[in-house]
Amino acid sequence: MFIPFNTLPLNARLWIYQADRPLRADEEDLLSKELGRFCDQWEAHGQPLRTSFTIEHHHFVILAVDENYNDASGCSIDGSVRILKSLHEKSGINFIDRSKVAFLVDNEIKTFALPELKILFSSGRLTATTHTFNNLVATKSDFDKGWLTTVEKSWLVKYLPKPAVV
Repeated sequence: MFIPFNTLPLNARLWIYQADRPLRADEEDLLSKELGRFCDQWEAHGQPLRTSFTIEHHHFVILAVDENYNDASGCSIDGSVRILKSLHEKSGINFIDRSKVAFLVDNEIKTFALPELKILFSSGRLTATTHTFNNLVATKSDFDKGWLTTVEKSWLVKYLPKPAVV
């Protein structure tokens, strides 16, 4: 059963999917309808789940389950992946490809392929203080506190240039 995202408890479990390109308004409308239907019927082992979703920055779909009500299971999580694959087939938007990283640059989402990152950091186009998204956050609390973070506070720190040894 769908509940508004802002009413989820802080320990609600999240899965974040990044689109391979910015979403248009009509695509967000389609996604909202499809995800709303999915959330209304999402269940685990025949038990209904209290669920929600939000679309953020025209790039991210965040699915959530309030596990205080019923726990998500492997099969129910697989169902969420299936709906996103189905949406890919309907819309051409890929939410499963993890080969690009999103950054917030000049108030705009920019995505870069992993192999580009070392060059982008070396050139100064991206820096330790550039904002990025930690799509691995697992709870709403973590989402609220640290989904949008800086490179220096993320797994991307390994791409920062190393200081020269004298």
